[in-house]
Amino acid sequence: MGTLNRRTDLRDTATGDVDGTVISTKRHPSGGNRATTILPGDDRYQELTVGHNTRWVGTPDTIKVVHTTGQVVQAVQEAVNADKRIAVRGGGHCYADFVFNPEVQTLIDMTQLDEVFYDPARKSFVVEAGSTLLHAYQALYRGWGVALPGGLCYSVGMGGHIAGGGFGLLSRQYGITVDHLYAVEIVTVNRHGRAVTLVASCEKRDPHRELWWAHTGGGGGNFGVVTRYFFRTPGATGPDPADQLMRPPKDVYLSAVALPWADFDQEKFTALVTHYGDWHERNSSVESPSHALTSLLVMNHRSDGVIGIITQLDASVPDAEQLIEDYLAEITSTCGVTTRPLDRAVGEHGPLPAFFTPRKLPWLTSVRLLGTNNPELTNPTLRSANKSAYHRKGFTVAQAESLYHHLTRTDFTNTVANVMLFGYGSKVNMVPEDASACAQRDSIFKALYSTQWSTAAGDAQNSAWLREMYTDVYAGSGGYPVPNAATDGCYVNYPDVDIRDPEQNTSGVPWSTLYYKNHYPRLQQVKKKYDPKNVFRHSQSIELP
Repeated sequence: MGTLNRRTDLRDTATGDVDGTVISTKRHPSGGNRATTILPGDDRYQELTVGHNTRWVGTPDTIKVVHTTGQVVQAVQEAVNADKRIAVRGGGHCYADFVFNPEVQTLIDMTQLDEVFYDPARKSFVVEAGSTLLHAYQALYRGWGVALPGGLCYSVGMGGHIAGGGFGLLSRQYGITVDHLYAVEIVTVNRHGRAVTLVASCEKRDPHRELWWAHTGGGGGNFGVVTRYFFRTPGATGPDPADQLMRPPKDVYLSAVALPWADFDQEKFTALVTHYGDWHERNSSVESPSHALTSLLVMNHRSDGVIGIITQLDASVPDAEQLIEDYLAEITSTCGVTTRPLDRAVGEHGPLPAFFTPRKLPWLTSVRLLGTNNPELTNPTLRSANKSAYHRKGFTVAQAESLYHHLTRTDFTNTVANVMLFGYGSKVNMVPEDASACAQRDSIFKALYSTQWSTAAGDAQNSAWLREMYTDVYAGSGGYPVPNAATDGCYVNYPDVDIRDPEQNTSGVPWSTLYYKNHYPRLQQVKKKYDPKNVFRHSQSIELP
């Protein structure tokens, strides 16, 4: 997954042009200075034209595997000169067809542009866009003791994760990833059709500040090719690199419990779901003693046998173990179901029977454990469908009953189909809505609706089940979680292939509002300035005004 690089000066591998642009001159491993070109017929072609969701397969004329920013510039310019449609692959986890579809002719593969190092000139940490989450976490922590509050899935690529406003188990305590984004290096195409490299920062006087802002939640594939992210926590001071970015907890307590589906009826299930929401409504401010506690309620289809609750808390928080025990007691006691060890996979997490009693682990150990212990996540052959929602309030009784109905249907028995509720809020909600492109700043949890399966024969049944459940849960607002007092739209990093379909989304609220709320016109102006020819586009990309 690349190397830990502790260079002390960018001049070792980069040059600056008159505009302050940084263009890497790092050499190709074979000694050349051009990207590796892969064409149809190459043994590698098939492997590189399908993502984590194998429903989507590309047929590009050319794949460019890049190692430097300069190679990205060359690849983009060649594609523009030949009028070729461009897409960019990072980790390959995009849920939709943004990268792998028949319209793409040039695929730029970023996976080898993956170094992590410190930039003393900007007093920030550089994470190249091809890095995966786990590689970045390990490099930052082992090298400097710092971290990012990003996602759980170890193989997700930073390139898309950050641009959409990535979040994870540390977000209630430290905010989302883009709350620590200082600058972004990006290859854009100007009105003359010339590929240029820009560095856009959060500095008030930066002429490209709006381009930086667009990458704090404006989604990937909209403005250009991100090559590097620069991270520094706001307010960081001092000369020591280790003081420039958030420090994760030294240790965390990890808890995992199971609730047998056999013990649930509709009334007990409804009590569990509504109490999860009630707890988060009361504990999603930074004043709560449990503001650093993050908990996942993973409700697999009844055929799986159990519902899982996975909880993490900074071990330095006073009475941390008791806070976890109190939390679990509050959301489970009223449903009358006794917890037991989590001895089977739930959602994207494998069995964790040793954590029935909260167990203290070093932070990075917990990251590695949760990120890599599930065969459903590491299986590269699966197909999937996904939908999302931000919740400002917990589920109503009627919504919980809809969940129960679809999770217990006997005409559909996929054991990995699930709804996962992910604790949110606290520090995330301390950031003003217009300070970043991520507009959802007063939610208390996120919901991910997901199903995975093995072959194309399962496409229709799995997609239908997911659509029917989601439509029922949000029936009161046209089948989608529109911005209102209870919900606040959808997460752009969980793209939904149905969101633009008026037969599925009958809310009257456009897809752009569901993802971006009132930020969409501002994002369109950034698009107009930095991608006036609409070179970077996909089925849900930001449109020119």
